[in-house]
Amino acid sequence: MYVAGFVIPVPEENFEAYKAWAKTSAKLFREYGCLESVDSWEDNVPDGETTDFRRAVAARPGERIVFCWQVWPSREDMEEAEARIAKDTRFDIPVEIPFDHRRLILGAFSPIHTMGRGTGWE
Repeated sequence: MYVAGFVIPVPEENFEAYKAWAKTSAKLFREYGCLESVDSWEDNVPDGETTDFRRAVAARPGERIVFCWQVWPSREDMEEAEARIAKDTRFDIPVEIPFDHRRLILGAFSPIHTMGRGTGWE
């Protein structure tokens, strides 16, 4: 298992457009082998004393934080998919993307412990 994570500032008024974009994107990622894709809209994102999600993405007034992750079978599978995705015009960034993609944060991680959904509770 390999996990890619994202933090994205999205203007509040783009909620429906983001939902549609996320649904379409998830279908394409699934075609390329993504096992799970979760997009979560801000519900309780407190301001921190030192740093927080908002500061991390330079969120502006009226923007909400979206926290996402994708689960891939392995790092190799994700990297192979990324190479193929780079050539797929369906992934070209449209003129009307519902957020500023330059301020999103992304990273990929090797799990060290998992719990739930078939992984056990130890």
